[in-house]
Amino acid sequence: MIPRVTATIDLAALQHNLGVVRRLAPRSRVMAAVKANGYGHGAIPVARALEAAGVDALAVACLEEAVELRRAHIHCPVALLEGVISEEEAAQAVYQRLQVVVHDHWQIELLQRLGRDAQVGIWFKIDSGMHRLGFPLTDVPRLLDVLRAQPGWTLHGWITHLASADEPDNGFTREQVARFGAALSGVPGPRSIGNSAGIIGWPEARADWVRPGLMIYGASPMPGQTGADLGLKPVMRLESRLIAVRDFEAGETIGYAQSWTCPERTRIGVAAVGYADGIHRTFRSGTAAMVGGRRVAYAGRVSMDMITLDLRQALDAQVGDPVLLWGEELPAEEIAAQAGTIPYELFCGLTQRVHFRYR
Repeated sequence: MIPRVTATIDLAALQHNLGVVRRLAPRSRVMAAVKANGYGHGAIPVARALEAAGVDALAVACLEEAVELRRAHIHCPVALLEGVISEEEAAQAVYQRLQVVVHDHWQIELLQRLGRDAQVGIWFKIDSGMHRLGFPLTDVPRLLDVLRAQPGWTLHGWITHLASADEPDNGFTREQVARFGAALSGVPGPRSIGNSAGIIGWPEARADWVRPGLMIYGASPMPGQTGADLGLKPVMRLESRLIAVRDFEAGETIGYAQSWTCPERTRIGVAAVGYADGIHRTFRSGTAAMVGGRRVAYAGRVSMDMITLDLRQALDAQVGDPVLLWGEELPAEEIAAQAGTIPYELFCGLTQRVHFRYR
């Protein structure tokens, strides 16, 4: 059976990108984000490759994602970025030897119900300005009191998240770093600040731990830059194939709602990929693709199972030819910008119908 849509995942590129992180932050330990199914790349193979490359820890959003890794015999430290939401999850986190990121006092109460001697690994999340999750800066002394009252708890560190690190001219990142540092002045324990954008754009965010996400997968979070500009290698290559090639006269319309009109006699190709695979309807006419190494453009609306392409720049294209949606020659950052979104959404939006191949 020939797959209609294939995502090829280059695990050597993933390991290369981990090396780039280490060069940018040589004094930091690395907690790589593999949440959301490894940003759509496949959490288990990604985690195995990173563990083999010596990553210091992995980060997931929730317990279910962590248990999946443990069942796959991933043994390195795993942190729950959103913490636990029930006493049952708290007990399971201890059993699975997970590090719990605690962001509110109700989570402390859940963990305390396990008893004073329960062996719990803790990160305290501090809100330095993102205003999404985290304790107020003024709660740090109270959190230290909590630690003293729980002899079984191990503090792995203090963590915060940056709101605008992908905006190089926005001084709010520097302000967040300063707030975080001031709140923890004289307080023991490692610090973790930098996400991918923080690692790339803000040296002061390269603290004891860094938490790369998108850059591990070879894409840049910084506007106007691709991963290649930063020495990163794209990990995912998404391809389909042509299942029809037809010629239409000037004035003929293509696809639903007749949204694209042939400006002249035009060769149109149909590729077997659509929004049921993760190519959203926000991929407008003019969005780039590649056929036979040449750039072509979407022509008309994305359908559930198909897209139509203007092949005037690839007149010799034939049924069966591969169609590149994004990859090394066609950066995901560029395609995301054309579609009015971000690379994160491209990667995470792929569906179960896509065939994954690892190399």
